[in-house]
Amino acid sequence: MAFLISLFCLLGWGLSQRKEVEPPNRHWLLTAQLEREWRSQIRFALFVPDPLPRLASETHGRWEPAPGVLAERVSYASQFGMRVPAIVYLHKQRQGKVPALIVVNGHGGDKYSWYSFYTGILYARAGAVVLTYDPVGEGERNRERKSGTRAHDAKVPPREMGQRLGGLMVTDVMQAVSYLVGCPEVDARRIGAMGYSMGSFILALTGALDERLYLCVLVGGGNLDGPEGYWDNSKPMCQGIPYQSIGFLGDRPATIYALHASRGPTLVYNGLADTVVAIPRHGEPFFQQLQERTIRLREDRKGVFETGFVLDVSHRPFFVTRPVALWLERHLDFPKWTAQTIQVMPETHISEWAKALGVAMDHRYSSEEREGGVRALGTNVPGLTRADLSVFAPEQWEQQKSLLIYENWVNEAKARIGSGR
Repeated sequence: MAFLISLFCLLGWGLSQRKEVEPPNRHWLLTAQLEREWRSQIRFALFVPDPLPRLASETHGRWEPAPGVLAERVSYASQFGMRVPAIVYLHKQRQGKVPALIVVNGHGGDKYSWYSFYTGILYARAGAVVLTYDPVGEGERNRERKSGTRAHDAKVPPREMGQRLGGLMVTDVMQAVSYLVGCPEVDARRIGAMGYSMGSFILALTGALDERLYLCVLVGGGNLDGPEGYWDNSKPMCQGIPYQSIGFLGDRPATIYALHASRGPTLVYNGLADTVVAIPRHGEPFFQQLQERTIRLREDRKGVFETGFVLDVSHRPFFVTRPVALWLERHLDFPKWTAQTIQVMPETHISEWAKALGVAMDHRYSSEEREGGVRALGTNVPGLTRADLSVFAPEQWEQQKSLLIYENWVNEAKARIGSGR
């Protein structure tokens, strides 16, 4: 009876205004119905459209960025008819249905970032389809077509705008999933996503919501904590406010990871010296306790997230490294690779590679303890240019600008404040 009363209260919340309610009773038996309610409430709190917007995808060209790898310039719709520019990488020779991956960038990152196109080429060589895109405010979604601007960080009142921005970022990933589901060469049962830093947070939410995702990899993050912790007090617009807005879940980390476990496998992989997202303050015991809480909530160990750690290393996109590639191979079964292939593949020292090819790196993260020190799997990845990775030529971009840039999304969102739309 207590369970039915509590569930009725949650249903009532879903029909009311967006506000926090009492934390759920952690003695509930986790059921499919309860999971649906949690997903619905998270979407409601973040204004994630349900149903998702019509995809309206378009292809804007194709080229061969590396031998044996094709790349397509595409765009697809997100909230309010805004467009997301993306690059899709795939192996030139494909047979049958193949797995797919989405790259969710960190702060200041976009499809032009070294790790985005490196990841695209690396896993396309493995036989996967890889989608990389510009987060709102960066790259071709920036009013000056610049990268590393962090344009969305400036606080935009009222508070609801932070909830909406988090929801837009989640919607962008879910629309990427929709795009891949519609690709004839993609096995819809083997779609994964990899999030780095801010992207780890956005993917943590998306992976809890979108059951079409088979697996998630969270790097440079995934250490979701409690009230007034790191994530509550992080960048307010894209992380802090969205995370605070789902406080009704009670133990937010355990609930989010319980929803992940119902969806499929998740890997959380970090450097133990990563001060950017406060990993040293949390440490391995934090993750062990979170796993235990998630298991108690689910009453089942199956699917509960796995972890990996690297000593004396800071903030890095670990999904380009050998250990994460091996984990992905185990779950996705790449057409062109085996575990033995991955074990013997040579590596690239990223700072040396970037210097030799003139690849730009964010100065905040280019040091050896951070991205510069990455030993990325594989070799002979070319240094792609902005011209290579732009979906639109300058004159085309000017014509599309109103459907791309962050400021226009802000205007559309502000016009809907208080409307619930």
